Amino acid sequence: MTATAPLNVLFLCTHNSARSILAEALLNAMAGDRFKAYSAGSSPRDQQQPHPLGLEVLQAAGIDTEGLRSKSWDAFAAPGAPQMDLIITVCDNAAGEVCPVWPGHPATAHWGFADPSQGDGADEEKRKAFRNTLHLIKRRLELLINLPADKLGKELLQASARDLALH
Repeated sequence: MTATAPLNVLFLCTHNSARSILAEALLNAMAGDRFKAYSAGSSPRDQQQPHPLGLEVLQAAGIDTEGLRSKSWDAFAAPGAPQMDLIITVCDNAAGEVCPVWPGHPATAHWGFADPSQGDGADEEKRKAFRNTLHLIKRRLELLINLPADKLGKELLQASARDLALH
């Protein structure tokens, strides 16, 4: 990684509507020019959109939601797509799926977070779950962006990212 090229990070989940969207928006808000975050899903539903409570919680935290959208991970394996340095699955389902062959053979890690959109609870319960998930993702991302530059090099990036899953 050079001072001029950010580290490209792709967050994956099944539908790309909650956890991966939260992680994308958070990292882009927190990381300055050191990281560029993206998100995608292994199988987003037809007409899938980011979860409204996820967008609400991001906006309440002062995080820009402009341009956030659900998309398939195929978009990032296609010619001309940004080359990823690190791919992080944030849900257990996506972690167990056979991923596309990613150009450049990026580092991979799994950071499992509970799905805040699951369950039949009232909106306030779900809102609380989204706030909690946002907080947990933020704590993990703070550790990532504060790693020393040598831990973000191609040789150590996978081990560094996987070690953060334990925090």
